[in-house]
Amino acid sequence: MNVAVSIRIAWRSIAANTLRSLLTMLGVIIGVASVVAMVAIGQGARHAVTQQVEALGSNLLTVFAGVQRFGGVATAGPVRTLTLADAEAIAAEVPNVAGVSAEFSRQAQVLFREQNTSTQISGVTPQFAAVRNFHPVAGSFITEEDMRRRARVAVLGQTVARQLFGDADPVGQQVKIRGVTFTVIGLMEPKGATGFFDRDDVVFVPLSTAQRRLFGVDYVRSIYIQVASAAAMEAAQNDVAALLRRRHRLGPDQEDDFTIRSQADVLQAITGVTRTMTLLLGGIAAVSLIVGGIGIMNIMLVSVTERTREIGIRKAVGARTQDILAQFLVESVLLSTSGGLVGILAGILGSRLVTRFAGWATLLPPQAVLLAFSFAVAVGVFFGLYPAQRAARLDPIEALRYE
Repeated sequence: MNVAVSIRIAWRSIAANTLRSLLTMLGVIIGVASVVAMVAIGQGARHAVTQQVEALGSNLLTVFAGVQRFGGVATAGPVRTLTLADAEAIAAEVPNVAGVSAEFSRQAQVLFREQNTSTQISGVTPQFAAVRNFHPVAGSFITEEDMRRRARVAVLGQTVARQLFGDADPVGQQVKIRGVTFTVIGLMEPKGATGFFDRDDVVFVPLSTAQRRLFGVDYVRSIYIQVASAAAMEAAQNDVAALLRRRHRLGPDQEDDFTIRSQADVLQAITGVTRTMTLLLGGIAAVSLIVGGIGIMNIMLVSVTERTREIGIRKAVGARTQDILAQFLVESVLLSTSGGLVGILAGILGSRLVTRFAGWATLLPPQAVLLAFSFAVAVGVFFGLYPAQRAARLDPIEALRYE
């Protein structure tokens, strides 16, 4: 008996018990749909976060004050070891550096007439826009002259501008930050949000103004370094570390009082987290597939029992053992693959609904669809093999006597 005949017989058997077949396929449908949807959400999240990290600036190194550890003691908060002079020394002495910017930020209230909002006030140097690839779409950014004069000028992020001015143009208006009047000279381009962090919820002012007029500090929280090329990232990171250790007079036995992170470090961490989450969720979905496979095996065993006399008659008229084996194995695979196809469609539909209603980016590689379908086929073969072998080994005389 060829495969086409086996498929036709299997399909007739499935169609004869439509409701039971649908219920049998349900586990595979849920499992495959879950795998497809979880992979799409995980891949979409990783792609979106990667794009957002890359949008922060190309070949970027970030120096934080203090030592940051995972799983150990973190001392980044109150440390005041970084200064604007450190940033200027890095720009002057470290080779392969294309730009350097320093930043000090703190939360504060911003007022415009009767409107107010609590937002992040970032004191930055004029190089910030180029180094962080974050430019104004209206007006201008902070200049060296603003830094020198400690000018009371501000550049608003999109969220702050919307909350204070609605759809009106904020450039040229005056706002108050901690009781000090600032003139709005620019509006930044939209950058979007990463998780709960809205990068448009920010007001930029000159670093010198933030340090002296607003917060009364003489240190910075972070230094951003744009390296000339990706190939020079590691060398630049080592040079920056050596320079800061020398400037901070750290002895050979003393650990760094700063932390340097590169985009590669951030992307690696994010990729690791998203991969772990995708594998975890995919593993949970795989449990549904296994449960679905057990359901298929159960129904196939019932089918063998119900069709024992049919098997005996077929063997009596010349059907071989492998014909019976192929008949039931094809039926099992047909059940699982049908469920797999429906599951793939349900998974694609589910991921699109997530994108539409939750706003999450989803991305479904063709390899993931092929993998889910292959898994469904494997489930049909694995869980259908035992019932098929049981049917094929039936003695034809005993089968004909079965009531």
